[in-house]
Amino acid sequence: MQTGAERAQKEEAHLYLEKFQKSQEAWTITFEIMQSGGVDVAAKLFAATTLKGKIVYDLHQVPRSQLTTLRDSIMNNLLTFHAGPKPIRLQLCVCLANLAIQMLEWKGVLQFIVSTLGSDPATLPCVLDFLRVLPEEVTHGRKINLTESELSIRTQELLQDNAQQATALLIQYSQSSPSAARNPQLLNCITSWMREVPLNDIVASPLLKVIIEGLSVDEPFEAAVECLCSLIAETKDVDEYKSVISILYPQVIALQPKLAEYAQEEDAEKYKGISRIFAEAGESWVLLIARMPTDFRPLVQAVLESAALDEQRDAISHTFKFWYDLKQYLTLEKYMQARMQFVDIYSRLVDIMIGHLQFPTPESGDEKDLFEGDREQEEKFREFRHQMGDVLKDCCEVMGVTECLQKPYDLIQAWVQTSGPRAGPGRVPDWQKLEAPLFSLRAMGRMVPPDENIMLPRLIPLIVQIPDHYKVRFQAVMALGRYTEWTAEHPDTLQPQLDFIMAAFAHEDKEVVRAAALSFKFFCNDCASLLTNYVDPLQLFYVAKLEGLPPNSREELTDGVASVLAKVPADQVYAKLKMYCDPLMQSIVNMANQANDDVSKKLLADRINLLTIFIEWVKPHVGPKEENPAVKYCQEIFPILGNLVSHFWDCVPVLERVCRCWRFMILSYRTAMTPLLPELATKLTQGFAVSKQGCFLWATASIVREFSRGIDDVGDGVTNSVFQFYEEQAKTFLRVMTDRQPEEEPDLIEDFYRLASEMVLYYPSEAITSTLMESVLIAACRLLAILKEEPILAILHFLRDLLGYGRDMAPSSSFDTNRQEVPVVLQNRIKQLINGAGLELVQRIMTGMMYSFPGNCFPDGSGVLLELFELMPQQVAVWVQQTVGMLPPGSITPQESERFLNNIRQRIESGEIRMIRTILQDFTNSYRRRNVAPREGLGRLEASRFRFSG
Repeated sequence: MQTGAERAQKEEAHLYLEKFQKSQEAWTITFEIMQSGGVDVAAKLFAATTLKGKIVYDLHQVPRSQLTTLRDSIMNNLLTFHAGPKPIRLQLCVCLANLAIQMLEWKGVLQFIVSTLGSDPATLPCVLDFLRVLPEEVTHGRKINLTESELSIRTQELLQDNAQQATALLIQYSQSSPSAARNPQLLNCITSWMREVPLNDIVASPLLKVIIEGLSVDEPFEAAVECLCSLIAETKDVDEYKSVISILYPQVIALQPKLAEYAQEEDAEKYKGISRIFAEAGESWVLLIARMPTDFRPLVQAVLESAALDEQRDAISHTFKFWYDLKQYLTLEKYMQARMQFVDIYSRLVDIMIGHLQFPTPESGDEKDLFEGDREQEEKFREFRHQMGDVLKDCCEVMGVTECLQKPYDLIQAWVQTSGPRAGPGRVPDWQKLEAPLFSLRAMGRMVPPDENIMLPRLIPLIVQIPDHYKVRFQAVMALGRYTEWTAEHPDTLQPQLDFIMAAFAHEDKEVVRAAALSFKFFCNDCASLLTNYVDPLQLFYVAKLEGLPPNSREELTDGVASVLAKVPADQVYAKLKMYCDPLMQSIVNMANQANDDVSKKLLADRINLLTIFIEWVKPHVGPKEENPAVKYCQEIFPILGNLVSHFWDCVPVLERVCRCWRFMILSYRTAMTPLLPELATKLTQGFAVSKQGCFLWATASIVREFSRGIDDVGDGVTNSVFQFYEEQAKTFLRVMTDRQPEEEPDLIEDFYRLASEMVLYYPSEAITSTLMESVLIAACRLLAILKEEPILAILHFLRDLLGYGRDMAPSSSFDTNRQEVPVVLQNRIKQLINGAGLELVQRIMTGMMYSFPGNCFPDGSGVLLELFELMPQQVAVWVQQTVGMLPPGSITPQESERFLNNIRQRIESGEIRMIRTILQDFTNSYRRRNVAPREGLGRLEASRFRFSG
């Protein structure tokens, strides 16, 4: 495992060690390693860690009669490592704690540890480590193989029954010497036992003094901060802990002078620690702050000061949640009085946040590198800026929008008066003081209502006249883009803003150009009705600027003009669509003729996507018997798109973009696309057969939805053709998966089973009775062996939808609450399918839940098993028993297996079928924890290869 070894050697060593950790021999070898004098510390730590895993997961390998010997061996090793290394000592204490949880016959655990190790000062660190880890390990005891009842009883014995003794031990130790009171281990123990000991007992004891005094000493400072924060957090139920809070509050407020002290000393770590305490107190006691604003105002001021003095912006993030939480209360009518008392605090907070938003001024004077090479600091600053923007939104809700907007307005005016006269072409002095308020305006934009008529009429004219510095121009353009809904209600301000943004397309800085494209999109989207008379000039602008933009900006520009085009009258749609899209189609043809490498093909795909944006937006309202002008244009361009699929059958980006375009034709124009349906179905079938790409299935699914039975204007002839179309796609998919491994086609598997789900929901009778369904179901079982989340979820969703038709009421394919009864013939067909594939299906899902499924797949996996149990409980119970019987020897004890199967039988007999889902989840979760990776002997549960001969 050394770093210089080859990758293959490391992997081989890793697998060997993984196997070793689960072996029977590991019990003796780990102790031999720890007791050997010729082994290095790293190997001994590995041995201690391995021993911990053995106790947690494999204690069933040790006869109960030998558990006392195991305990004594751990104690002996703990004596050996009492002076360290600390990680080994800590791991051994974890071993002892987990053994104590499971060794139910071991009574008086804490007394035993104290009497054995507590009399010698040299071994006291072992006692403190054990005290620290015991509550943590018991709390996380669900990884231990105990029943809920056993774990509950053991928790009572180890924690609640020992709480007073633990407190007394900690007090006794803290008073034994000055150094003991400053020991971080002591503070860690207090933190660990905090949920087990009544808080009143802690704050009324000498331990509170230990915690507070620890904040004034270097060594225990970090542990003291953690301890006090944990103590404060436990008092969030302010009504229950009023007496505790009354003791803690003065102690917390007394820390405020330390903020200025540590800021002056530039001690960042201690400043962060104290700031964190104030933030934690604010969050925990926020309800009291709202109820008693006068009494708790000093705390709010302390949090504000921690934000104000944080020049390095290291601690300010601790305060963000507090300001949000307090805002949530202050904006309630009930706490209006408190809101009035804190308006001045939030007003000051706006000033502080805008001040922190300023970019630094580099000592070198190089404005191209504002952070002087510190990329980490630059990234942190950018991230914090947006978080601070969220705080400004909170301020808007408390103070009111107008008052908040006044702040940046005043700062911009101040800059104009002080630095404006010195500004000139290429020179903007103190631009940071101008850019920060512009950013704050951008951040607050979402909070400003369209009817704000005080500040924005003064701000907008100011913004469009700001001098041309690239960062200032960027923020000005972005800020205007946040107020487009307001502009739509104030059309007199539209022209100067649009001129300002359109001029930015010619800016030399690429970021400014990108900002211009994004803001232009927002302006067109929100002000489209005001721009319909400018469709022709906008087309000229679109053609002129499109080629010079990066791909994302091209899409944004297109999105903008398309949203305006969507507002033109229906009788003008065809002509205007041709005016905008014909040049696009011509450029697509030209690019296709020259696309001979990956780069040019990717550019072609991006250009096709621009066409799709027009189809997404332009949806003219026409009568049921009238020709849709947009469909008329789609008919004109369809042959070109079809030729692209034929020519670029091996280029995934092009195929995906064409299929996306076809899909949106269906989604936008729905049954009006009926004239194009035969050609479209043919192209999708041929394209999938040749390319084997899932995008054709994705487009197929949109047809299935929009042309299903019961939709107006969709006749039986059309629906029959759609089902035949699906069957052709399904046959192609099944042939493909016969030749390929699941890992090679995760996206294709996902796309097909999403399509299959749509078929089951929209064409249930045809899909379920189809002779293909057996093959589709068997394929689903075997493809569950794939290790990727998305295809597994698609298969599980398909299975849940399919099995839903085995019950009386059909699963709904929409939000319609009028669910339909399932014909008996379909219910019987589902049970026939289950009889044929049920055993393999149960094996694959249980194996996935125990070994290979990603965490997000568990609910749906157990959901499928529940559906099976509800339909055929006795038979499925037999299949589960067979599956459990195939698990590798030693991975589960006979007692555990029998208990699991008995629980299922009992639920079936009592009719509590839904409870079986919890039993399955608990069993598979427990098994998975103990067998993190597949062990030897899994072979019989591995999925067999899927083959289709149709």
